[in-house]
Amino acid sequence: MMRKAMLALYMLAAVQPAWAEIGRIKRSVGTVSVERGATKLQPAPGLQLLAGDTLVTGKDGQISLTFIDNTRFAVGPNSRIAVSQFDFDRTTQMGSFVTQVNRGSLAVVSGQIAHSARDAMKVRTPTSLLGVRGTRFIVEVP
Repeated sequence: MMRKAMLALYMLAAVQPAWAEIGRIKRSVGTVSVERGATKLQPAPGLQLLAGDTLVTGKDGQISLTFIDNTRFAVGPNSRIAVSQFDFDRTTQMGSFVTQVNRGSLAVVSGQIAHSARDAMKVRTPTSLLGVRGTRFIVEVP
């Protein structure tokens, strides 16, 4: 009985809770912010990202970040990009990732999630939906 309880606790710990860190800012330059609900944070290197955060850059702004599945983002000037959903199980290396590019540019090097299953990683724009299968790409939205 004790063994089953310990196994259940281990399984719960392996799943990414909604409020847990999903990545970190590596570099930020110029006018930049991370919107978390009604709060605007200054994205200094090391700032932990959470699912639901929105990355915002001004005309001189850029943000680089790495997610826990090793996906890397480079956000260009005049951008507004929301990390709508991020679920990743470190044990199985499976998950799902949805990003919304409302304006600006986003360069991506996909990580484990994109390799885990068909359509596990998606990028939405105001006019399209891109399913990602382990690659490097750039999305630009005027």
